[in-house]
Amino acid sequence: MRIVVIDYGSGNLASAGRALVLAADRSGIVGDVRVTSDPAIVLSADRIVLPGQGAFADCAMGLARMPGLREAMFERVGQGVPFLGICVGMQLMAERGLEHQVTKGFGWIKGEITEMAPPAPMRLPQMGWNGLNFTPGSHHLLNGLMPDDHVYFVHSYQLTGGDPAQCLATTDYGGEVPAIVAQGNCAGTQFHVEKSQDVGIRILQNFLTWTP
Repeated sequence: MRIVVIDYGSGNLASAGRALVLAADRSGIVGDVRVTSDPAIVLSADRIVLPGQGAFADCAMGLARMPGLREAMFERVGQGVPFLGICVGMQLMAERGLEHQVTKGFGWIKGEITEMAPPAPMRLPQMGWNGLNFTPGSHHLLNGLMPDDHVYFVHSYQLTGGDPAQCLATTDYGGEVPAIVAQGNCAGTQFHVEKSQDVGIRILQNFLTWTP
């Protein structure tokens, strides 16, 4: 299995790569994990992972600046290859982001990315471990997980106005926050799977064995 981590100058690339190697090993998958900005390699991928850290607009522009990379990713995803966005990589799947400016997203899921507004004394960013709320067995990506399993978040913006049918799991941070989304062969986690220890590795295992 050819597993590609998109390198556009953002995200925990090495950490994501190591987590995917471990997930493949635990699943008995012979996986070739590559961190790359080469469109030709992306076009041969069996799985695509897009990490992201920082501002929505910066990540969107960083990806667009890499010659042919965004186009290769869109082409391969359009062919049905499973895609996973992590943190801002998940946010880019939305229709647009409103962080500092209006920036067009991929449009793969409904909604837009807006600043969180937790009640006092809660502060931004949401940083640390928080539990997941979901219906067990409702999606392959949730296999082996239990409600209130904890994962690691670092973010100040969230998906709003989304389609409830595309939201697999939420977390609570002074209100309901989308935590895992999926539509067709595209999925995303607002939290960092690569920092979420065994729960995160299990989600990556599920991603590697997912046949949308």
